[in-house]
Order: sequence, then structure tokens, then C-alpha cells
Amino acid sequence: MDIFRHFKRSKAALPSDWQERITPDFVSTLQDNEIFVFGCRNSGRHFDGASAFALKHFGAVFGQREGAQGQSYAIPTIGGTIGLKAIRESVMRFTEYAAAHPELRFLVTAIGCGGGGWHPSQIAPMFRKAALLPNVWLPQDFWDFLYA
Repeated sequence: MDIFRHFKRSKAALPSDWQERITPDFVSTLQDNEIFVFGCRNSGRHFDGASAFALKHFGAVFGQREGAQGQSYAIPTIGGTIGLKAIRESVMRFTEYAAAHPELRFLVTAIGCGGGGWHPSQIAPMFRKAALLPNVWLPQDFWDFLYA
């Protein structure tokens, strides 16, 4: 079942509370119900950037390339054959996971836009459905592209 089928794909369908759901530029601590969503290598080797921070502080698992781990959620964005199609599929799986866990707040970082080498204009639209969920927060750059 597509839980999003009743939403139009237009920009007007985006939530009115988006300005209250902006992921801070730097997340250093989490509340018990918060999940740090980060981009990582396809291998799951969390060596640098947000993935290394998630490994050290939020329970990310070295070698786990995707999904919930500790108080974090990994989305592979770099390495091997990762392309936009694979990232889009991972983001959809994340969106389904977030929809199934309304008790959690997901703080999405600018996945893929640092070491991954992607531009927010390429990644942000993948989060259009996730943006409709009240428990998903996005970086300001992503909101800007969703509303542009």
C-alpha cells in the first residue's frame, strides 16, 4: 500500500510546518526519540564525515551499509556502483521506515552532498514523500529545493 497516494506531487502539497522541521547544521546530541540520518559508503565503512560521527556517537555499525543502527539510520551515497537510482531506492526504504515509526523523529543530514559529491538539487527531490511525514526533519538546503 502506498501511504502517500493521496498527496499530490505538486510543491503545494508540502507541509505548512516545514520551517519548524529543519535539521540543525550540526547535530551533537540526540533526544531519546531522535534518529540521526546520514549518508555513508556503500561498503558501510564509516570512516569520515557524518558516518564517522554516527559511528562514534549514535551507534552506527561499522560495515552496515543501510538502515537503522543504534540511534542512527544509514543511506549509502558513495562507493562502488552507487548512483542516483540506488540512492532514490534507499531513500524510499527510509521513508517507509520513518512512516512505520511515527514515535521517532528523524534528523536527516545533507546525505550525499559532502563526500558523496552530489548536489542538493539532485538529492532533495528524493525526500519529497518523506517531507510529508511530520516526524522527518530535513536540512535547509533540501527544503529550499523542495519549495523552489
